[in-house]
Amino acid sequence: MKRKLVMATLSLSLAFSTYTVSAETLSSIKEKKEQNRSEQHKKENELHDNHAEQDEIVTQIEDLKSSIDKTIKEISNKKDSIKETKASIEKLKKEIDVLEKRIKERDELLKERVSSMYESGGAVNYLDVILGAKDFGDFLDRVFALNVIAEQDKAILEEHKQDKAAVEEKKGKVESELSSLNSELNELENLNQKLSDQKKQQNKLLAQLRVEENHIHEDMMELKEKNELLSAQEAAIKAEIARAKKEEEERKKREAAARAAAEAAAAKAKAEAAARAKNSSNSSSRPVSPPPAPTPNPAPVYRDFIFPTQGIITSNFGYRSSGMHYGMDIAKRGSTVPIVAAASGTVSKAYYSSSYGNVVYINHYINGQLYTTIYAHMRSTPAVRSGQSVSQGTFLGYQGNTGASRGQHLHFELHKGPWNGSKSNAVDPRPYIQ
Repeated sequence: MKRKLVMATLSLSLAFSTYTVSAETLSSIKEKKEQNRSEQHKKENELHDNHAEQDEIVTQIEDLKSSIDKTIKEISNKKDSIKETKASIEKLKKEIDVLEKRIKERDELLKERVSSMYESGGAVNYLDVILGAKDFGDFLDRVFALNVIAEQDKAILEEHKQDKAAVEEKKGKVESELSSLNSELNELENLNQKLSDQKKQQNKLLAQLRVEENHIHEDMMELKEKNELLSAQEAAIKAEIARAKKEEEERKKREAAARAAAEAAAAKAKAEAAARAKNSSNSSSRPVSPPPAPTPNPAPVYRDFIFPTQGIITSNFGYRSSGMHYGMDIAKRGSTVPIVAAASGTVSKAYYSSSYGNVVYINHYINGQLYTTIYAHMRSTPAVRSGQSVSQGTFLGYQGNTGASRGQHLHFELHKGPWNGSKSNAVDPRPYIQ
């Protein structure tokens, strides 16, 4: 009676311990999921701000592009104006050549007049011209001729003066116009360069924002993947604890049945021995020893975890040049190197990950302790599915080189507790499997 009470107390204690561990583990997973959701919400806000900034920069780039197109058109128009002005200059040069030729001719004529006046002693002697007339008609003709000559001299001088002024004016006007056009062209070209530089800067900033957007998407995908893993693990832990309880109950039933059978066999053997002793005492006075009790078969040696694949350990748990290595790498040549479950448990996730490649996560509930094992970089789609119960040694797949891997191997992780993104529960697997 006392023994039964102790057994009942132990069973209740184990059940309470199981419930407590289960509740704490699931509560921890829910907390991690809430943290991830909060982080996802934060990333969504970052993504929204990123998109708003991108839209603003795209608008600025479009405005700059419009300004650049307008400036380029104005530059083209200015170049056409400069071309036309240069053509006008060439035409004006020809006109100036004509004017200068006329001016030169007049200069020669005026020089001759001045020379003639100098040689004759001064101004024309109009009185000699008039008195030398033959008759009155000739006198009138001479007077008229003198007036004509005077008017022509005056006209020549005035025309000479106007031509010189016209040449100077046209030269100044054309040079001023050309200088103004060249100045405007330089301003437009500088503006175009400035706008182009601004556009390059905006394009560079836009490219940076798009890279940042990709990083945010990757972070959001990673958070989503983590939450999916946590949700799958939450369901798997519940299933695994139920499986472990059922297995424990069946083991207890088998042990109880074995004890009952042993007790019955012992009672039977005792009864048979007593009967033989009684019969023997009737026939002989010599005591008869009872037959030895049957020796029970030794219980099979069972390890909590077994080596998950064949090969040599190429990288252990711990820090290395690329950072912390949260597991151990086991490698062997060959296209069909099998990978098996290191312990009985429930598959929480079997899928393709960008980092782990084809990977399997298994939750194990052993002696009241929750463990998680990870089998990464498998050659092809895992041979098990999420939610499936597996026994120790169940085939999972083959060693491969999928995901972020540099050669065929198995990356094996062992977490004492549930898996989490920070891998704070990861432990060195070697003491558990060797």
